[in-house]
Amino acid sequence: MKIVSIVGARPQFIKAAAVSRQLRAQGVREYLLHTGQHYDVQMSEVFFRELDLPEPNTCLEVGSGPHGAQTGKMLAGIEEVLLREKPDGVIVYGDTNTTLAGALAAVKLHQPVAHVEAGLRSYNRQMPEEINRIVADRCSDLLFCPTEGAAKNLGGEGFKHLVADAGLAEIDLPLSRAQVHPPVVINVGDVMFDIALKAKCRIDTDGARWTQTMARFSVEPGSYVLTTIHRAGNTDDTGRLGRIVAALTQLAESGAHVLFPVHPRTMAALEKSGLMSLLSADGLTMTEPVSYLEMIALESHAGAILTDSGGVQKEAFFFGVPCVVAREETEWAELIDLGCHVLAGAETARLVEAVTSALDRAPFRPQGRNPYGDGKACNRIAAILASWLGAEPSGKNVRPPVG
Repeated sequence: MKIVSIVGARPQFIKAAAVSRQLRAQGVREYLLHTGQHYDVQMSEVFFRELDLPEPNTCLEVGSGPHGAQTGKMLAGIEEVLLREKPDGVIVYGDTNTTLAGALAAVKLHQPVAHVEAGLRSYNRQMPEEINRIVADRCSDLLFCPTEGAAKNLGGEGFKHLVADAGLAEIDLPLSRAQVHPPVVINVGDVMFDIALKAKCRIDTDGARWTQTMARFSVEPGSYVLTTIHRAGNTDDTGRLGRIVAALTQLAESGAHVLFPVHPRTMAALEKSGLMSLLSADGLTMTEPVSYLEMIALESHAGAILTDSGGVQKEAFFFGVPCVVAREETEWAELIDLGCHVLAGAETARLVEAVTSALDRAPFRPQGRNPYGDGKACNRIAAILASWLGAEPSGKNVRPPVG
């Protein structure tokens, strides 16, 4: 059996690394297709090295560009690979343009699609990621949800075939297309939780790595605010970006140590808008993007985190670090419902107040059932894929309409 895994952006390399390892353990032949959406060393190459992700079989080298042009190039390149390789199935991850292009290319060729991190909704259609999620879900045969809430979102949208919640009961295997016709919605847990646990274990075991990371950025555990900003809604709106910059400056001037690894999109926006000159306060350290293991080390020992990243929001929760979200909504609503994180938007005073309050909070330990599973999501995904794709369906496999 052969599966094409389609990746292109930093969060997808992280998720794919964990799933790829389990697929290969199941005896699945994986063809790794990299669109090149993220392409420099710090946003791409270092993740392949650090996470033991196999070298891609093909890299399309699409690079940056407007949404339509970028997605169109990906769609043409992915289609060519899928026609040539004729896989038994295709895996897409998350909510980027790579996700959208991969799902569209595969479904138009009638190749089964598995969407890892399905069912997330921010209910803000101004976000390109929201459109990508919705379309990818509608194209998919297997919808691997990271939480019960994500599965419920799909149920509310008319997806009928919900298999047992893996957090409550294991999936009965073999699961075949002869038994359950697509689309199939399954809460398997969050693959990012799986890999974050393993990464933290590596860091804690290797004391030198932690010491070197702290020395590199001159920070002490619990003493700094780790900041990441990259969403188009923040970087493409000069007013919003300016208010976030003002908040970072005020925090640094008030005595907080702000550590700000800067995404390439954010750096370009800061330079274009002239806001870079405002980020000169003592106590505010800007750096290029860091590797995954460095990021896990910095997240797990931060005093507070300010971010607009979905992945960083979750990792803050995994490590019990208070988090302020520079958005008006989040696809990870359970974090707000649990009272762990704060939605602060992009108003300077609100951001400063929320981060200052977060720094005064003690690290928390989540109580009750973890909404992101038990750290075995990747095992479930690989086992279900091998079972569902490996069994021949009886009769013609026709996708029933959703709703």
